[in-house]
Amino acid sequence: MLIDTAKTDTRIVYQALVGVVTPRPIAWVTTVDRSGRVNLAPFSFFNTFGGSPPVVIFSPNRKRDGSKKDTLRNVEATGEFVINVAVADLAEKMNLSSTELPAGESEIELTGLETEPARVVKPPRLRASPIHLECVLREVVQIGKEPTCANLVIGEIVLMHIADAVLDANGKIDPHKVQSIGRLGENYYCRTSDIFEMKRP
Repeated sequence: MLIDTAKTDTRIVYQALVGVVTPRPIAWVTTVDRSGRVNLAPFSFFNTFGGSPPVVIFSPNRKRDGSKKDTLRNVEATGEFVINVAVADLAEKMNLSSTELPAGESEIELTGLETEPARVVKPPRLRASPIHLECVLREVVQIGKEPTCANLVIGEIVLMHIADAVLDANGKIDPHKVQSIGRLGENYYCRTSDIFEMKRP
């Protein structure tokens, strides 16, 4: 199969791309709007890109009608967000939180998840998640203007919460205990339960 991205329908290119770049970690993002209403949404266009300063990037693409998603509007308005780690036990609630609700309606109520205050930023943390990254916005980079175009939200981590339950005897994060999940193509996900180790040469 050959896909000439300039001559192929955007939807076909997108479906191929998300099937190729796998697995993708999931940024389960909490934000608040100017009125303090909480929004929760998962994004699999996500990763970390620096340690000093500690930087994360996720991309809430524009909707099919070209409008901005609530998460993007909230981040632009307040300059803050929290990334909660999506784990296997919370997979169904994470998926449910991707429901497109009318503006102002909260996915927190839809999923029945509980929140707790963050220490530095205004958006709350998901109590059930074992790891939270409190972030402040550094920049939003818009790539393209058409529907589904990327908006790279670049955030600096100002505080990390890591539950003791997911640490090993040396105080390091144990991936066997975290049990994070990843996004594949179509409707497929994976669990990080099949883990192997290789030491760097």
